[in-house]
Amino acid sequence: MDSLQAIKQRFGIIGNDMHLNRALEKAVRVAPTDISVLVTGESGVGKENIPKIIHALSHRKHAKYIAVNCGAIPEGTIDSELFGHEKGSFTGATATRKGYFEVADGGTIFLDEVGELPLTTQVRLLRVLENGEFIKVGSSEIQKTNIRIVAATNLNMQQAINKGKFREDLYYRLSTIEIHLPPLRERLSDIHLLFRKFASDFAQKYNMPGVRLTDEAVKILENYGFPGNIRQLKNIAEQISVVEENRIITPSSIQQYLPSKGTNLPSVIESKKNSSDFSSEREIMYKVLFDMRNDINDLKKLTLELMQSGDAEKVQEENKNLIKKIYNEVPEQQPEENSVEVVRLNEKYSESTDTDYEFAETIDADESLSIQEKEIELIKKSLERNNGKRKLAAKELGISERTLYRKIKQYDL
Repeated sequence: MDSLQAIKQRFGIIGNDMHLNRALEKAVRVAPTDISVLVTGESGVGKENIPKIIHALSHRKHAKYIAVNCGAIPEGTIDSELFGHEKGSFTGATATRKGYFEVADGGTIFLDEVGELPLTTQVRLLRVLENGEFIKVGSSEIQKTNIRIVAATNLNMQQAINKGKFREDLYYRLSTIEIHLPPLRERLSDIHLLFRKFASDFAQKYNMPGVRLTDEAVKILENYGFPGNIRQLKNIAEQISVVEENRIITPSSIQQYLPSKGTNLPSVIESKKNSSDFSSEREIMYKVLFDMRNDINDLKKLTLELMQSGDAEKVQEENKNLIKKIYNEVPEQQPEENSVEVVRLNEKYSESTDTDYEFAETIDADESLSIQEKEIELIKKSLERNNGKRKLAAKELGISERTLYRKIKQYDL
């Protein structure tokens, strides 16, 4: 326990939570080995401290330690950043460049937000993990590297694997040892300790008296969910230290600095969504279009029967429920998801004139045009909501950036 406390003091880690201590103990035990480690936890819990501890306590401590934020590097250049490139391998490659895996040879490389890596880069990384080999961009020469990889992510990796966004074999290679850091809302006893540490640091930084919370204010702070975790608590402590004139913080004062618990921050919490709960305009649009398609098929069926029998009263009597359904006279039964009714033509109708087929073709063309117009409308709305930021708009629409760029060019938006 003494050695664990020394580790906390050395790396500035505050807290006595049981799960936090367990994570630190695993990091200390695995440090002397060369095993790959995957650090998981929500954004803002301090995942970047674990690879620093592992490197500092390993036999590689005198070699280089490089931290790479995989989510901040564009997809087109990440292979060059990690593995290097040869001169002339692509536009702008005016000289040969060493990648991080070559520069940090013999040391440790920390891949933060590893879940954001493109699939092609994941294949290259898997080869490094398996046999320590990599190839520079634009080169055919295989190079060796002796490096230890520590990765971190705030994604639910099983969900990413199921969606085809992350390779399952790479996940098992990275997570030989998995260290999970708990969110701040599960470390209630540490919240006040962290606040006092941050308040003391800011008082010294800004040369002013430190703030102190009343017992009631402490309870309010502990009951808050902290979606941004430690990063958010530090931000709140800094705001209070600078803005508040009274150094004794009451419940009414601290409430002003606690935003609503709704958040868009990434989290490893898995939420189940009801199949009938449409969470985006795109899904609502598809549901409406499928309903329209079903109504059109019903109308085609009625038209076919009228053409075959020629007896309108008989057709009306036999299809009473179908007619009521089309004109919403009775509640419509919920169709199977994404179902489309197929109307088969008998031999008699298959001999109809070409005009009949042209009528059916026209209906299909109108439906396609409607989908295109809706798609253009959704792209425009998403770009407006995200202030023209295409990466965020593509994520909201559920498509890749490349697809969004192509559609913007196609529709001249």
